[in-house]
Amino acid sequence: MTTTTSLSLLFFLFSLLTLTTLISSSPLQDPELVAQEVNRKINASVARRNLGYLSCGTGNPIDDCWRCDANWEKNRQRLADCAIGFGKNAIGGRDGKIYVVTDSGDDDPVTPKPGTLRYAVIQDEPLWIIFARDMVIQLKEELIMNSFKTIDGRGASVHIAGGPCITIQYVTNVIVHGINIHDCKQGGNTMVRDSPRHYGWRTVSDGDGVSIFGGSHIWVDHCSLSNCNDGLIDAIHGSTAITISNNYMTHHDKVMLLGHSDSYTQDKNMQVTIAFNHFGEGLVQRMPRCRHGYFHVVNNDYTHWEMYAIGGSANPTINSQGNRFVAPNDRFSKEVTKHEDAPESEWKGWNWRSEGDLLVNGAFFTASGAGASSSYARASSLSARPSTLVGSITTSAGALSCKKGSRC
Repeated sequence: MTTTTSLSLLFFLFSLLTLTTLISSSPLQDPELVAQEVNRKINASVARRNLGYLSCGTGNPIDDCWRCDANWEKNRQRLADCAIGFGKNAIGGRDGKIYVVTDSGDDDPVTPKPGTLRYAVIQDEPLWIIFARDMVIQLKEELIMNSFKTIDGRGASVHIAGGPCITIQYVTNVIVHGINIHDCKQGGNTMVRDSPRHYGWRTVSDGDGVSIFGGSHIWVDHCSLSNCNDGLIDAIHGSTAITISNNYMTHHDKVMLLGHSDSYTQDKNMQVTIAFNHFGEGLVQRMPRCRHGYFHVVNNDYTHWEMYAIGGSANPTINSQGNRFVAPNDRFSKEVTKHEDAPESEWKGWNWRSEGDLLVNGAFFTASGAGASSSYARASSLSARPSTLVGSITTSAGALSCKKGSRC
C-alpha cells in the first residue's frame, strides 16, 4: 500500500469513527481538546487499516467519507456525519424528513408557497431539503433560515442568484451544500417570515452570499460563490462552531469577514475552520479577514489575490497550516498577510503562524506572536495534510455535478 493511499485510508477511517456528540448552540465546550481528539482517532484507526475499508483516494477526509457511495442519492443524510473542524457537530436536517423543492419561485416572503425553498427553510422541524430539478432561484428578500435545516443541491444544478441570498441568524445546526450562490443583492425595508409563527421587519441587508449572524454549528460545503454585493461568506455577532470547506470562490472583492468589529468583544469565542477551499481568479482580499476569535486555515489553495489573502485586527489567533499560496506577479502584493488597524508594536503580539505552507512566486507570510503550539490549541481543529497535496485535495472544490446511480 502506498503512503498516499495509507494516509487517505486513515482519513476515511477517521470519518467512519466520528462519534455522535451532544449538539448545542453554545461555543465548543472544550476546544483545546479538538486537535487531540482528531489525532487520537487517526492513531486508533492505524490498527484497523487492514479490515477492508475502501477509500476514494482523494485524501480529502470529507469527500472520502461519502463520495465513494454510488447510492449517495438514497443515503443523502449520511453527509451530515462527514463534517470536520469546528463545525463538525452541525447535523442540519439529518434527523428529519426529506423535503423536495419543486417551485423555483419566491412570490411572497411573508406567505411562501409550499414547494418553494423559502417555505422549506422556515419550518420548525428538521428538514433535509433537496431539489426536483435544475433551477435558478431569484429571491425577493433574504432567505432567513430556521434551525436544523440542510440545503442539499446534489443531483441538480441549483443557483441562488440575482437577489438577496442566505441569512443564518440566531439559529443552529445548518448545512448548506452543493449550491451556486452568486450576484447577491441587498434587500430589506420590508416584512420577511422566519418561522411558521413569526414574521418581522427587516432593515436593509448587506447583500452577502451567506450571512451568519449569531449562528452556531454551521457547515458550508462544496458551494460555488462569486460576485456578491458585500461578502461571499460573513460570520459576525457571536457566531461560532463553523466549518467552511470545499468551496470555490471567484470574482469578488471582500471575500470573507469573520468578526463584527474591533469593539464587539463577544466574537472572542468565535471558532472557524476554513479547509480545502479554492480561492480563485478575480479575488482581491479577506480570505478571510478575522477579528478576535480563533481561526484554523488549513489545506486551502490560494491561486489569486490582488491585495492580500489573510488579514485581521483586534488580536485574532490565526493558525495557517498546509496551504498553498501563489502570489500575484505584482511585486507590491506578494505578502499573504495583512495586520490591520494596529501599529507593529501591537500586532507583533498577535498569534499568527504559518506551518507547512507552500509559498510560491515570492509569496511571504508575516508571522507574529508566540511560536508555542499551546498558543494555537483553540485554533486547531483537524490534522493538516502536506501542502504539496493541496492541488489534489481541492480539485473538486465548488458545487459538484452529481448523477444518480454513480459516485458523485
